[in-house]
Amino acid sequence: LPTFRRTLHRAGLEEHVVALVGRSPQVAKVWGTPLGLVFVDGGHTDEHADADYEGWAPHVAEGGLLVIHDVFPDPADEFTGQAPYRVYLRALASGAFTEVSATDSLRVLRRTGDGL
Repeated sequence: LPTFRRTLHRAGLEEHVVALVGRSPQVAKVWGTPLGLVFVDGGHTDEHADADYEGWAPHVAEGGLLVIHDVFPDPADEFTGQAPYRVYLRALASGAFTEVSATDSLRVLRRTGDGL
């Protein structure tokens, strides 16, 4: 956390990035402001990935970005990324998000509609 805070300071991003420390589902429950970007880099079980998506996706503002890390479509990568991959597919199927880009295991989705 101290390294992250120093990096934000050096990059001049302290006024634009809010670092939260806590369990994702509990923090998401009390968050009340629409977000322009949510970066999900959490647990790789379905329970954790679904909780991150269900907790944070509703907070992504119209036109905002939902970024999901460790998305691996190949079932051989089950340990490393199948749960994030299933969340990625769920977001696309919801009609609420449209893919903007894919770089390695990173997927960037834009909120283009309502729903979860």
